[in-house]
Amino acid sequence: MRNPVEQRLADQGLELPDAPAPAANYVPFVRSGALVFVSGQISAGPDGLVKGKLGADMAVEQGAEAAKLCALALIAQVRAACDGDLSRVRQVVKLTGFVNSTPDFTDQPKVVNGASDLMVAVFGEAGRHARAAVGVPSLPLGVAVEIEGVFEIA
Repeated sequence: MRNPVEQRLADQGLELPDAPAPAANYVPFVRSGALVFVSGQISAGPDGLVKGKLGADMAVEQGAEAAKLCALALIAQVRAACDGDLSRVRQVVKLTGFVNSTPDFTDQPKVVNGASDLMVAVFGEAGRHARAAVGVPSLPLGVAVEIEGVFEIA
């Protein structure tokens, strides 16, 4: 029998990717007490990297979908930190979203909502979190979005 978190993912037709391996000299997550700090996850899906710059060649809706992919990778990392048991997540504490955008683009919060909305859909009230949504001039590999997170686990 699936735990409620995995059931909510399945109900939405979503499948978690394998937890992405780090691309440099860092670890994908660090556990400190009941907190799990997940390194930034970039917008990548089954078809590869989601690249683009909001305000130039990418619409807000496309950016929100890219942020959703980041959120799936965050959840995959938390699943790894919880030895495969997502029911151990007590709270999504904070997300920090970085949006590759032009200087005049101001809808970073709408883009990062793609991740925030998914956290609430998957974890319910425990998915509500503090957040920052920041515009940046570029991101690694030209991706559209990168998001890091802090989670409380049992």
